Amino acid sequence: MRLTVNGDARDLPDGATVSGLLATLGLPERKIAVERNLEIVPKSRYGETALSDGDRIEIVHFIGGG
Repeated sequence: MRLTVNGDARDLPDGATVSGLLATLGLPERKIAVERNLEIVPKSRYGETALSDGDRIEIVHFIGGG
């Protein structure tokens, strides 16, 4: 299936989840927010939120500092 992740097209296997996408990208689930089709995905649902062909995903990294 083909997704758009932060504006870039990506191919993933059918049945992929948000957790699987983050693992593919090498991103830890901590300090990240994921939006799927304009809706925030709760961290507690990353493993059960299946992605679909055509989904638009935005991933934001939290950076601390001061």
